[in-house]
Amino acid sequence: QVQLVESGGGLVQAGGSLRLSCAASGLTFSNYAMAWFRQAPGKEREFVGGSSHTGATTYYADSVKDRFAISKDNAKNTAYLQMNSLKPDDTAVYYCAAVFGGLRRGVRVRDYDYWGQGTQVTVSS
Repeated sequence: QVQLVESGGGLVQAGGSLRLSCAASGLTFSNYAMAWFRQAPGKEREFVGGSSHTGATTYYADSVKDRFAISKDNAKNTAYLQMNSLKPDDTAVYYCAAVFGGLRRGVRVRDYDYWGQGTQVTVSS
């Protein structure tokens, strides 16, 4: 059974940083492309950034480019989302997602087969 478990969320002041983790089990992690999405209250789930199965290639939404960074440690079956220069608009529940295959560049919810339960990130002004 595939499981993705996010952690690392919390409350941070604007301008601060957080690192989210996504621990995977039940799959051969190195064979899966990963992504992070977020969902704010009353809004649709939106793409934040993605990674190829090796972690060598990453891509981001314009709203977080140059502030967020994704990494993927296949030896630890864990993906990370480093978030810097956080803004109140970044407040949301953050989800990791996985899909079998290499570089997919998927940016839609339906592009991914497995999802975590989410972790809350709140940025105060």
